[in-house]
Amino acid sequence: MVRYGRELIVNTAYYIGPEGKAGKFLGNKMNCTNCHLDAGTKPYAFNFYSTHARYPQYRARENKILSLADRVNNCIERPHNGKHMPLNNKEMIAIISYMKWLGENVPVNAHVNGDGPIKVDFPSRAADPFKGEEVYKRECLSCHGANGEGKMRADNVCYEYPPLWGEKSYQSGSSVHRLIKMAPFVYANMPNKIATYQNPKLTIDEAYDVVAFINNDTIHKRPQPITKTDYASLPNKPIDYDKGPYLDPFSETQHKYGPYKEIVDYYKKIGKKANY
Repeated sequence: MVRYGRELIVNTAYYIGPEGKAGKFLGNKMNCTNCHLDAGTKPYAFNFYSTHARYPQYRARENKILSLADRVNNCIERPHNGKHMPLNNKEMIAIISYMKWLGENVPVNAHVNGDGPIKVDFPSRAADPFKGEEVYKRECLSCHGANGEGKMRADNVCYEYPPLWGEKSYQSGSSVHRLIKMAPFVYANMPNKIATYQNPKLTIDEAYDVVAFINNDTIHKRPQPITKTDYASLPNKPIDYDKGPYLDPFSETQHKYGPYKEIVDYYKKIGKKANY
């Protein structure tokens, strides 16, 4: 089951994609490893090192405690634009088994180095989609395409490089649609197979700018979430979520693109923690 779980992470669309051999749950042909790099084992790349140890956990988007299987279904629903798998089916159990095996020695509720976003400072200015377009053309276009369409594998089963916008990409409301979530990942890992977290290719400002370009919904269309009740608890809403209302007076535009330090300082002033 552990081996099958890894195979599902690497070749997700083959097994549970729109034409899946084991079930048809995904709405697109992206694989889990397109975001959770190296089958969820790469540091600072949305890895699974401590995932099993930290579930069940409270999730602010749903405003309730979720099991790890619930969280897997969140990814199937949002980035994969799909429908939930039954919590007890073979594929779900295999994915959870693989995650448990990866984190076998991690204590309950513990973190290990590299299991979260790399720590980088916020840019001092708002992220700039127009500057980000230049970064995209220079660094990203060769893999992800001129129109963000990604690159399919030769067998047309799934993506070698995922689409970054368009109807076959992730939904608005996905975690990677938020700049503070996505920009450190890009900074530490992109361009793929060139940059590393020890030796990044982009500056922090460039990483924020290119994610601002990719996730600009005025320029780029993408699937929209069905639910309209994300982050019902305002104190727990991430500051980079681009739909109000908020506990603070800042605009939706500033919440999406920054600058973020003003927002963080405001929360300190009112004695609350800024979430992101």
